[in-house]
Amino acid sequence: MAMGRQEKVATSLTGAVTGAVGAGLAPVDAELARRYPGDPGTRRPVHTVYVPGDVYGADTVRSWGDRALAALDEHAPDAASFAAALGLPEDLAEPVHTRVRAKLEREPVEDLRIDFEDGYGGRTDADEDSHAARAARLVNEARGEAAGRPDAGTAAPYTGIRMKCLEADVRDRGIRTLDIFLTGLMQGGGLPGGLVLTLPKVTYAEQVTAMVRLLEEFEKAHGLDAGRIVFEIQIETSQAILAADGTATVARMIQAAKGRATGLHYGTFDYSAALGVSAAYQSSDHPVADHAKAVMQVAAAGTGVRVCDGSTNVLPVGPTDRVHEAWRLHYGLTRRALARAYYQGWDMHPAHLPTRYAAVFAFYREGLDRAAARLAAYAGRTGGDVMDEPATARALSGYLLRGLDCGALDPAEVTGLTGLTRTELEGFAAERRAV
Repeated sequence: MAMGRQEKVATSLTGAVTGAVGAGLAPVDAELARRYPGDPGTRRPVHTVYVPGDVYGADTVRSWGDRALAALDEHAPDAASFAAALGLPEDLAEPVHTRVRAKLEREPVEDLRIDFEDGYGGRTDADEDSHAARAARLVNEARGEAAGRPDAGTAAPYTGIRMKCLEADVRDRGIRTLDIFLTGLMQGGGLPGGLVLTLPKVTYAEQVTAMVRLLEEFEKAHGLDAGRIVFEIQIETSQAILAADGTATVARMIQAAKGRATGLHYGTFDYSAALGVSAAYQSSDHPVADHAKAVMQVAAAGTGVRVCDGSTNVLPVGPTDRVHEAWRLHYGLTRRALARAYYQGWDMHPAHLPTRYAAVFAFYREGLDRAAARLAAYAGRTGGDVMDEPATARALSGYLLRGLDCGALDPAEVTGLTGLTRTELEGFAAERRAV
């Protein structure tokens, strides 16, 4: 397009004025950078699997994968039957089924939480001491095996414990279990890279502050870098969403964590019960769940803290028709969560894994061509039928990166469709403005 003549430019504000404005906003700039650093860009697991502390064993991850494969073999032995059970489109049946099986063989569990809270039940102090020490030893052993055999499916990329909460009646027990577990990891070779802790039933921001202090003292005791140990905040009480003064408690919890909070995990059943929802209607798609997660999502936006959906307690067990019914429920809830940008959820049974991965893989594969075309057009400034902005480019690149990380997409196909390498995708995802 021909360029017109160069226009004469005139201004009225002096450099002193703009400089003074910049100086006045410098504290705000610093505050925005501190409070809203953006997503960390690290891998985001698609789920968290909870296993009671007394049940967790060296073979847990591989056992979950094998049991999930056995469920597939029994109740949906081929792509057509699996697609029919879930209502998958014909063009996705084979690629989703193939990738689900491969995932269950290679990496059946992405995030494992060894549970010393509700799923653990009542135990003597001696038993819990022993189980916490045993958990640390087994995590260290699994880490060693995974280093030697990265495709064995024997260790999850992310692993940690859910301790008891910091309420008065179980506080000392929770702290002791945390101490035993972390100390055992240190004695066995140090903290693993994928270590994640979960603090449940948080009601006041002061409980988060207490958790931070515990981790600070542990880091000092072992000469660790400040901030090395991070944790998730589990949202299971009404007070975690709305404080007595009408403010959003969860926003204060994120700030109280001083950069250590990595996630907000929604506890479907404790939260629903706290609001008086009858047991038959407690579900992650109930209106009270949608409200809580929407508040969590807004509070976490831009902070680098990620929101995780809850679970379903309907297990895919029994005859095939009952398994298929439970699978359809789980698949539907997972797809619903993904559409609402809750990219992680809880899985409570090995037979939930096929539908977790089917939902995740279908979500990324069915949107691949469109997302890739839009990002390629944005990157090349070639136009198209949608005019995207930088924020949308970040969302598109994040979508493709999450699909790559979980195994839904292959690097070659993404590069072929976008013309972008993973490094370039990460560059688009990292570009941001303060929220």
